[in-house]
Amino acid sequence: MKKIVVIGFVGTQLDSGKTSGRWEKWRPTVALTQREDLVVHRFELLYTHRHLALVEQLVADIASVSPETKVHPVALDIADPWDFGEVYSALFDFATAYPFNTDEEAYWIHITTGTHVAQICLFLMAEARYLPGLLLQSSPPKRHGINQVGDYALIDLDLSKYDPIARRFAREQSDAIALLKSGIATRNEHFNRVITEIEQVAVRSRAPILLMGPTGAGKSFLARRVYELKKARRQIDGRFVEVNCATLRGDGAASALFGHVKGAFTGAVTARGGLLRSADRGLLFLDEIGELGADEQAMLLKAIEEKTFFPVGGDLEVGSDFQLIAGTHRDLRRDVIAGRFREDLFARINLWTYSLPGLAQRPGDIEPNLDYLLARHSAELGRMVRFSKEARQKYLSFATSPAARWTGNFRDLGASVMRLATLADGGRISDALVDTEIARLRRQWEPGGDARTECIDRLIPAEDLAKIDLFDRLQLESVIRICRESASLSDAGRRLFAVSRSTRASSNDADRLRKYLARFGLNWKSVQAADLATR
Repeated sequence: MKKIVVIGFVGTQLDSGKTSGRWEKWRPTVALTQREDLVVHRFELLYTHRHLALVEQLVADIASVSPETKVHPVALDIADPWDFGEVYSALFDFATAYPFNTDEEAYWIHITTGTHVAQICLFLMAEARYLPGLLLQSSPPKRHGINQVGDYALIDLDLSKYDPIARRFAREQSDAIALLKSGIATRNEHFNRVITEIEQVAVRSRAPILLMGPTGAGKSFLARRVYELKKARRQIDGRFVEVNCATLRGDGAASALFGHVKGAFTGAVTARGGLLRSADRGLLFLDEIGELGADEQAMLLKAIEEKTFFPVGGDLEVGSDFQLIAGTHRDLRRDVIAGRFREDLFARINLWTYSLPGLAQRPGDIEPNLDYLLARHSAELGRMVRFSKEARQKYLSFATSPAARWTGNFRDLGASVMRLATLADGGRISDALVDTEIARLRRQWEPGGDARTECIDRLIPAEDLAKIDLFDRLQLESVIRICRESASLSDAGRRLFAVSRSTRASSNDADRLRKYLARFGLNWKSVQAADLATR
């Protein structure tokens, strides 16, 4: 049996008493040594210098009732026993210097005596294992009389030893992971490991999270789920603010993110709070963070580190206490090397980085996601939609084969299921309907015709298309593809004319692109509308 060592503060009120009447009241420190069923080998009695007389009285009283108990008074240099920092520091110094011998001694941390601050500090020290023992809570007897012994209870802060608590924690974690995955029983081992760790990080940390992966891999979806999880745990009470940084271009980017003061620039007739302030006490999801300009990157770094920033044109800092999740399809490490992304900003957001695999790399997850999407679309349509047995087998066989490229990832799968659910007569997806959908997907993924590229014969009438040379047609297809990859007409123009614009005295990329499309009877809206119709 290990020897029992009790560590506790002198109870300046509960342990007090000089006359013989002190034996008729419950004194927690003395009472622990009066029990017939308990032998305390040593008592580490913590006290401050002004209570030395009381300590000497307790040493004598314990010696009279329990000669086998060695009392070791320990004076702590604490001027204010209600000062948390002072008490914790004194206990920390005591614990780090104490020669614990857990092989031969069992340590009980007495939390009944001392100020509330002292009790809290003892709890924290035991929880952190600086004091490697059990918490000891003693209580007075129900009836008063001579030799007031009372009761005591031991508390082990290792929660894994409490089966009901352990099961509850496991259930809570399982529910949280299910929330992050929308209840989809994903089978991909890598993805499941990523989600499990994200759940742990989300509920334990407010540090930035970086989600990497191709477009459509579910970064935005997962960021919103993290927000919902933290809000359900009451760890966050602000808004979820989502920003696609690819849409923030030019002079308006900083204003959109950080706000501006009235009169900051031409047209700033009123002040603007900005998206970062909108995310105060909430979660800010910056998708495609690699598209931010150099100035915005510098301002964002300050906002992340200090929770303060200057609005455009402002002299006074404003604050926003947000948690950041960033998303990107780019390799930011290469961008740092190339000088396109700040190294210090990357270091700040690279603490928790997770790569989300594309759908083509998760063939085993296509079936559960198919069932989830079909149930969701059935609810939206207000009718049950199901595959026939043969149709389901044919669709899954193609969807999990190398022929299914899934270049748009879950966006492609979602669009495919939506088309099947919408066209299913009587709510039944037939074999013939699946054949049509597979043919559509094959055409969509042909070279020059993936999820971001639409054949121009759907945009231009056949009689007009016949008048276009093959050279011009191939060029037009490339231009349309760039338009579909871009957030705005100006963004597409900058990408298409990046070289020639540097040699021009003045440039209007958007106007040049607008005129080019007009040559073929097209405009930005028609190109984008056709794109949406095929998603």
